[in-house]
Amino acid sequence: MADSRAALRLTGILASYGRFHRDPRNRLTHYFGVPAIIYALLIPLALHADALAGVPLRLDRVVIIIAALGYISLDPGLGLALTLALALLAAAAEATCGIDASAALVVAAIVFVFGWALQLLGHRLEGNRPALLTNLAQIFVAPLFLAAELGFCLGLRRSLRGDIERQLGGGAPM
Repeated sequence: MADSRAALRLTGILASYGRFHRDPRNRLTHYFGVPAIIYALLIPLALHADALAGVPLRLDRVVIIIAALGYISLDPGLGLALTLALALLAAAAEATCGIDASAALVVAAIVFVFGWALQLLGHRLEGNRPALLTNLAQIFVAPLFLAAELGFCLGLRRSLRGDIERQLGGGAPM
């Protein structure tokens, strides 16, 4: 019973986001824009480190752990795949911080603007507003949606894909 409620919740979350992302061109811009934005946000977090019991702990890692736990709680398979992607983005952010703090922040600003420009271009191509204008929490759904869609492209999670498409009322496949 709990598993079916969790599956329905995941389906609802992904379908809600999917309503704003039916056009393949929009989804394509998101495959580049969403990771770019995450990477850009992780850079300033990676510059901030505190010691916990004498062990240096970077803020980007704390955020990744919290996000990973949230995504894994929604769906273990998608959550683990997404955790790997987020860890790679955090590693890239930390590597960027190694060049110089001020240069890293310039990189973050440029990549952040570029990522949002891609997002807005995609929504303009689709003729649909961004999902986060309806619900700000959708910003956290974007990485999960992309992970799910990548899995669908690989032929995985056919049942979940079908459930989402049924909720969306058919139309263009995910």
